[in-house]
Amino acid sequence: MDQFKKQPRLPKFAIPKRYDIRLKPDLSACKFAGTVSIDLDIVAGTRFIVLNAADLSINPGSVCFSPRNSSKVFEASEVELVEEDEILVLDFAETLPLGLGVLAIGFEGVLNDRMKGFYRSTYEHNGEKKNMAVTQFEPADARRCFPCWDEPACKATFKITLDVPSELVALSNMPVVEEKVNGPLKTVSYQESPIMSTYLVAVVVGLFDYVEDHTSDGIKVQVYCQVGKTTQGKFALNVAVRTLELYKEYFAVPYALPKLDMIAIPDFAAGAMENYGLVTYRETALLYDEQHSAAANKQRVATVVAHELAHQWFGNLVTMEWWTHLWLNEGFATWVSYLATDYLFPEWKIWTQFLDESTDGLRLDGLAESHPIEVEINHAGEIDEIFDAISYRKGASVIRMLQSYLGAECFQRSLASYIKKHACSNAKTEDLWAALEEGSGEPVNKLMNTWTKQKGYPVVSVKVKDQKLEFEQSQFLSSGCHGDGQWIVPVTFCCGSYDKKKSFLLQTKSETHDVKEFFSDSNKSGIAHSWIKLNVDQTGFYRVKYDEELAARVRYAIENKYLTATDRFGILDDSFALCMARQLPLTSLLTLMGAYREELEYTVLSNLISVMQQVNSSDRAGFESLLRVYRETDLSQEKTRILGSLASCPDQGIVLEVLNFVLSPEVRSQDAVFGLAVSKEGREVAWTWFKDNWDLISKTYGSGFLITRFVSAIVSPFASFEKVKE
Repeated sequence: MDQFKKQPRLPKFAIPKRYDIRLKPDLSACKFAGTVSIDLDIVAGTRFIVLNAADLSINPGSVCFSPRNSSKVFEASEVELVEEDEILVLDFAETLPLGLGVLAIGFEGVLNDRMKGFYRSTYEHNGEKKNMAVTQFEPADARRCFPCWDEPACKATFKITLDVPSELVALSNMPVVEEKVNGPLKTVSYQESPIMSTYLVAVVVGLFDYVEDHTSDGIKVQVYCQVGKTTQGKFALNVAVRTLELYKEYFAVPYALPKLDMIAIPDFAAGAMENYGLVTYRETALLYDEQHSAAANKQRVATVVAHELAHQWFGNLVTMEWWTHLWLNEGFATWVSYLATDYLFPEWKIWTQFLDESTDGLRLDGLAESHPIEVEINHAGEIDEIFDAISYRKGASVIRMLQSYLGAECFQRSLASYIKKHACSNAKTEDLWAALEEGSGEPVNKLMNTWTKQKGYPVVSVKVKDQKLEFEQSQFLSSGCHGDGQWIVPVTFCCGSYDKKKSFLLQTKSETHDVKEFFSDSNKSGIAHSWIKLNVDQTGFYRVKYDEELAARVRYAIENKYLTATDRFGILDDSFALCMARQLPLTSLLTLMGAYREELEYTVLSNLISVMQQVNSSDRAGFESLLRVYRETDLSQEKTRILGSLASCPDQGIVLEVLNFVLSPEVRSQDAVFGLAVSKEGREVAWTWFKDNWDLISKTYGSGFLITRFVSAIVSPFASFEKVKE
């Protein structure tokens, strides 16, 4: 059996085709029992079957394999669950016949409180605390609910049956085909699913209300939430119905399932999860209260719903071959969610909000410790390390850059052919580049490899000389150090007007472009009386540095309101970053800020304010009144807003109180990280508190990605070599 241990992937001698899963959760004892029958194709001579399982107790007497064309039943002579590798090794003592057969396994498990696998979440109903049972399987936790081939390329169909208390709602990926009530329990059976990966299987059991609607082609859409909160589900329902119809046109393929359920879960580690046909959400990402939620919450609900529904095509119908391609799955869904939201709510000007995504990506990727967005994943245990802002935000930004360079129509056409070609199957990043290259005739693969396989990004410097523009690229590092990266940069620029736009690929270190044709004969003085803006609408993932003459022209364009809000934001953000990296003098940043005297656009103003290093302060009375609102409100969004403000005051005593409060039962584990935004004065307090409470924190958050947010929130604000050593 040792040959199967410490291996990154499962052996390939058995291929799963269909799972028949039966689960019986016990919500009061917080455990579950189950059986699974897996239709397998044995494709190589072996006496072993190796699949994934973790945190389960297997009933050895239940394990058997029945070949389809034989009455003989093979019983396992040895059953070993290797917890370290999360594999179940079954030894049948004799070679199994090639071809189709059924593997049966009985098992039991615990409904854990770690928000992964098959877990429990708590809620209140009529003043009584109750448990619900929920699944969260991405990236590699289906194995904590039932033994399976828990790799995205091992696609199969799933037939699910649940035995649950008869008064509860029980949901899965597919519609119910039969419900049999037998006293206090009922057996609920669901339609068999289309072919899909294990990480997309989902089950939710609890007490819920719902609102429902239909798309024009008859797909039933329901939003489930806690009893009494259905009015808060209506906005997301409306967004979902309209988004499904938009994506059907955009991807040129209809939604593949007969229904779509979306459900708000009180305890939920991520923002949301795109399970096929049953999308799970944090309450803050699905529920919107017309009376009390902020405008930002409305936008958040719209973009998250659009993100998860994009996955129903890009991720669920066409699935990444392995976790190395996770960035593409998430980066694409993030980008297209803005496209959809902009289509549904053009008045929001959501692309200016997208700048928050790209500037966050630029900030992180400007660090010497960054990583490429495409990281080779060897073992499933490494996946949580790359679920970060770089995979999501830089990923989304480079896709936007590519779409902008190739043109919207060409990009959409090529994408539709990619989805058609790989539907119900798996694909790699290179498969998408190949489709886009074929559709556009551009060197997409070569271009994109420079952005996905190396970390960092360039600053493109531009200066004017004899009616020519000289462009030069070098790696941008926020430390001001020299980097030796080089990219194929899709450069866009306009001169004096957005109508006069030009684009080219900067493939070398430097290049010169003649810009005479941009200036009419009447404007004999040429470039001096016009302005030039590089990286039009900030669609490129790079910074821009202008020479003094061009910088003066840009200030003139800002003062005279010739530039879009997006471009005004980008110029300020680039100048600030270059100034912090000691590539521009502080005086040039201050002069530039003077050009924003009459700025009215929210996104630009908020960036301007953050650049001005505003310090937030508070006192005991403010702290106590915020705490009172936290305890009184039933709105998750209000609670997270307050948590984010509590520790921002300079009083170190209050900071410590807040940190202890976030680990108390009053704060759900998933929300604790919001309370770690401490003031400058509170950093040392937070660091000491973190070390003192490490055992409790690491026990609560285990190996999931929330632990990385804890570490990052506490450690990232430090900026000294002494602290690096520590």
